Amino acid sequence: MTRYYKVAGHVFCVSGEAEVFAMMGNYAPFAVQGTDALFSLSVESGEVPLFKEELRQEDEGQDIICGKTADGRPVFEFRWWNETAGWLVCSADYREGRLVTTGQHTKMGIDNALMVLFALATAGLSTVLFHAAIVSYQGKGYMFLGPSGTGKSTHAGLWLKYIGGTELANDDNPVVRIDEVGNGGTVARVYGSPWSGKTPCYRNVSYPLGGIVLLHQAPYNKIRRLTGIHAYASLVSSISGKRWDERIADGLHQTENVLASSVPMWYLECLPDEAAAVLCCTEISKEQ
Repeated sequence: MTRYYKVAGHVFCVSGEAEVFAMMGNYAPFAVQGTDALFSLSVESGEVPLFKEELRQEDEGQDIICGKTADGRPVFEFRWWNETAGWLVCSADYREGRLVTTGQHTKMGIDNALMVLFALATAGLSTVLFHAAIVSYQGKGYMFLGPSGTGKSTHAGLWLKYIGGTELANDDNPVVRIDEVGNGGTVARVYGSPWSGKTPCYRNVSYPLGGIVLLHQAPYNKIRRLTGIHAYASLVSSISGKRWDERIADGLHQTENVLASSVPMWYLECLPDEAAAVLCCTEISKEQ
């Protein structure tokens, strides 16, 4: 069984047994009819792939171990609280992937495999997968960045509570895509995705990206604009991608550069309160 999905204008397909798709309800809003796919993922049981570890990423009980097989194929092992969910074995261009599952945390393995493939297959197509929260307000999308535990979801929730007309677009993994427009210009749009955080939010929506806010916890509320290298640096740590691969890194750099130079950015030191949301919204509205 094979099904197709479209996220931020990019189509991908997933192949597997019926029980695989029974766990993929969050992808339903993004389902499309069969068409040419940018990348494909097959989900199956099988033998554990042999590979050499090159890098390990750890985040709140989740580990991703990155490496390569003897013939150079990239491999990603997904672990949740020290239990392996599966191994993703990719083609060199990340257009094909095979997820070997273990029967443990299979849903997490599928989601992680698709996020990895999406981030890497689209890196050269002016598309980036962010670790961020997104709200829509007055027809535009606003993205809140920061390390885990900074309060991205909390700040988005404050907008929903105190700023009329605000809606949540995605809680943890939105996609930003830059498209060319007339006269050599560009426009950045932010998209919902099938991946979210603690708050389930799987909406197939998109908005012009009106601004980006880097959050920092503080005992007061203060906001200032970011420009130049400070704006660029604020983006880097929030973008998913394999930066030790030169081709992937170059694609991410080009997109980050366009975002830093064309989308308004702010640095918000804040408390988790109504005043922080109002201050942020007021400052953003001035820019618009």
